[in-house]
Amino acid sequence: MSADSSERILTYRTSPPLLRRSRRHIHESMRMKAQEGTPPLLSGEHTLYTDQEVTFCDPLQCHSELFLKGNIYITNYRMVFKAATTERVPYSLTIPLGAISCVEKFGSVKYSLSGYGFQIICKDARTIKFAFKSEPHRRRGAFEALKMMVSPADIQGNVFAFEFKAQFPVDGWMVYNAEDEYRRMGVSSEGGVRGLWNLSFVNKYYERCDTYPSVLAVPMECDNRLIDAVCKFRSKGRFPVLSWFNPHSECSITRSSQPLCGLLNRRCPEDEAYIQNIIHTNRNSTMAMLHIFDARPKLNAMANIPMGGGYETKDQYANTELNFLDIENIHKMRESLFKLQDVCSLCVDDKQRFALLQNSQWLHHIKAVLTGAQRIADVINQTNSSALIHCSDGWDRTSQLSSLAQVLLNPFYRTIIGFEVLVEKEWISFGHKFDKRTGHGGSAHGDEQRAPIFLQFIDCVWQMCVQFPHAFEFNEHFLVTILNHLYSCAFGTFLTDSERTRDNLAIRARTISLWSFINSQIGVYRNTSYSEHGVLTLNTSIESLQFWSNYYMNSELKESCQNLILEPARKETVV
Repeated sequence: MSADSSERILTYRTSPPLLRRSRRHIHESMRMKAQEGTPPLLSGEHTLYTDQEVTFCDPLQCHSELFLKGNIYITNYRMVFKAATTERVPYSLTIPLGAISCVEKFGSVKYSLSGYGFQIICKDARTIKFAFKSEPHRRRGAFEALKMMVSPADIQGNVFAFEFKAQFPVDGWMVYNAEDEYRRMGVSSEGGVRGLWNLSFVNKYYERCDTYPSVLAVPMECDNRLIDAVCKFRSKGRFPVLSWFNPHSECSITRSSQPLCGLLNRRCPEDEAYIQNIIHTNRNSTMAMLHIFDARPKLNAMANIPMGGGYETKDQYANTELNFLDIENIHKMRESLFKLQDVCSLCVDDKQRFALLQNSQWLHHIKAVLTGAQRIADVINQTNSSALIHCSDGWDRTSQLSSLAQVLLNPFYRTIIGFEVLVEKEWISFGHKFDKRTGHGGSAHGDEQRAPIFLQFIDCVWQMCVQFPHAFEFNEHFLVTILNHLYSCAFGTFLTDSERTRDNLAIRARTISLWSFINSQIGVYRNTSYSEHGVLTLNTSIESLQFWSNYYMNSELKESCQNLILEPARKETVV
C-alpha cells in the first residue's frame, strides 16, 4: 500500500446510521426506576439501571470542551447515553450489550489526573469512555450492572432475542429452505435436472456430522456407506458436500474440512473415490480436473500433519490441482482486530492513523480473502472447472471463500433476498461458530476462540460494492445493519454455533429473524442504481481497497448513531 493512497483509504463517507446490541436478565434488586428522558423501549425491553451526570468522552476528539455530560440508561438490551438538555449538541449513543467485549475501569478517586470512570471495548473495534465525579463508589453501580449483563451466566436463555416480541409483516425464517435452494440450482432428491447431484438426508439427525445441516447435496453415485467412510477421514466429520451448482455449465463449488492424513500419510480409498465422483459431476470441464483450494498457508497446513491433519496430493487424488491461498488463521485475525481498535479509538492525525492501519494488517487480510475468492471464481468461469474449498475444520475461511466466490459468480446472491439466502446457507446452516467467534455472553476479552471472520466477510462484500456500485441490489445500510445485529442478540439469526443447537433450542419458534426486520422495510436497503451484472472480476490489489470508515469510525459527535428497530405495530423509532 503506497503512502499516496492513505488519503483515499481514510476518506470519510456519508454513513448510514449505525446500531449495535445487547442482553438480558440482571438481578431484580438492581432495577431502578426509569427517570424522565428514558429512551423509548422495545417490546420486551425494560430499564434496569440509570445514572446521571456522566461524561461521554469521544476517543476521536482531543478537546475536553467537546466532551458531553448526560445520563446513561441500561436496559436488558442496551446501554444508552443521552446528552443533557443543557448541552448544545442533541446527542445520543446506543451500545447494545452484546456488542460489548469488555468493560474496564480507569483512574481512581484519589488519583484522578487521567480521569475516573470506565471504558467499553466493543467487538466492532470501538472504544468508548465514560467519566464520573471523583466520589467513592460513584461508578460502581453502572460498572457492575454492565459487567453482569455483558456476561450472563447462561447465554442460551439470557439474551434479548428471547424477550424481543415485536410483530413484523414478513416472516424472515421463511427466507431460506435448503431443499428449495438446491432445487433452484437444479438439484433434488430425484437427482435434479442433470442427474448429477442428489439431495441426501444422511445427516437428518446430525449423526454423521453435528456441525452440518440436516439436508445436504452429494454426488449421485455416492451412497451412505461411502459417505460414512469419508466422514471418518475428514476433520470433524465435515465431508465434501455441494455449496453451489450451475446446471448449465455443470460447474460446482463443494466444501469440506481437511483430510486426516497425519504423520503416517494415511490414505482413504473411499475419500479418493468420493473426490472422483465430484469430478464426474462436471462433464463440461475443459480440463476434467477438480481444483482444490486450501485456504491455509502451506506451512500452516503442514503444521497440522503432526496433529493428524493434512492436505490432498496429486499422488493420492488423481485429476486434482491443489492451491494454497495463504489466508491466516483466526488468531492472526483476532490480533489484527485488536490493532484495528487503535485506528478507531486514538486521537491522531491522518498520517498517524494510516500508519496504525498499516500496522494492523487489516486490509492485507481483506486482500488475501478477496484474492482467494477471485481465484476460485476465475477457475470456474474461465476453465469451466469445479472447485473444492476447505481450511482446517471448514467453518471459518471456507465459509468466507465459498460465499464470496458465489457472490462474484452468481447475480442472485447480489440481490437482497439472495444475499440473505447465502448467509443462511454458507454461514448459519454450515456451522460457522457465531457464539464462539463473536463471544456471545463470554467474559474473556482475549478468548482465543474469538475472531472477526464474519465481519471480514461483510467488509469484503463492501469492497465489492465500492468497485461495482451498480451490481448489488442492496446498499451500505443493509451491510451495516447485518453487522449491527451480528452482535446485538436482538434476533435469533446469529445465535449458537450449529443448526443442531438451534433446533434443540427452538430458535425459530422462540425468536425473530433479522430478515423479518429487514424485509419488512426492504426499500430502505435497496440500491436505487442497481442493475443486474454477470460475473464480476475484482481488482484485489492493496491500492484498490479502502478502509471502511463509515462502519469502523462513525462516531462524530454531531450525528446521532441511531439505527432503527422499527416496530410497525407501535410505529415508534428507537436508537
